[in-house]
Amino acid sequence: MTTEKMPPLTEDIGFLLSRTAALLTQEVNQVLAPEGLRVRSYTVLHLACENPAGISQKSVADASGMDPSQVVALLDGLEERELVRRQPDPNDRRSKLLVATDTGRELCLRAQASVQRAQEEHLHPLPAWMVDGLRDTLRSIISPGRTP
Repeated sequence: MTTEKMPPLTEDIGFLLSRTAALLTQEVNQVLAPEGLRVRSYTVLHLACENPAGISQKSVADASGMDPSQVVALLDGLEERELVRRQPDPNDRRSKLLVATDTGRELCLRAQASVQRAQEEHLHPLPAWMVDGLRDTLRSIISPGRTP
């Protein structure tokens, strides 16, 4: 048996990222609930709103880190609520593009404001430069090779 002292779990970056994500996800799910959204459905809707000409389901899956089957289920729910629609991709007849409806864009703007408030409340103890640095660092982690 080793007598080596183990560093505390709070020194593990993976643990800290996971706990932070869990706390923020829980908070964001709470503020999105009145809009009938959760983090994943909001993510898909937001990606559709960011891409007015449309975005492929594969691109949504890649950008969100979700499995394509999860994206399809989320799209079905958003489409049923008439927040998004699938339309043929003019560059590839076999593919469909996801396009936000006007109703979807309006909902996304309201949801985004709620999410922003929740994040600011959670991150308020940090100075703005630190939050900006954190955002840049996280972007660098999820998009290797991309400079902030």
